[in-house]
Amino acid sequence: MLLNDPMFYLVAGSSLAVLVVLMLGLGSFAKGGDFNRRNANRFMRWRIIAQAIAVALIVGFAFIRHTWGN
Repeated sequence: MLLNDPMFYLVAGSSLAVLVVLMLGLGSFAKGGDFNRRNANRFMRWRIIAQAIAVALIVGFAFIRHTWGN
């Protein structure tokens, strides 16, 4: 079962981290002005890094589940 696998929680947490960074970036964009100019690229970099980590964990999780089964 997925809920018994600790890597499932790691994947879920990394996906949640991507969502948080995305929301921060959208909030920065919505606020606009000087804050957005200072932080827009930083939030974009954080989101890309978080997404890369999340995708790697998801692929690793799928590979492990497929190779070793339950």
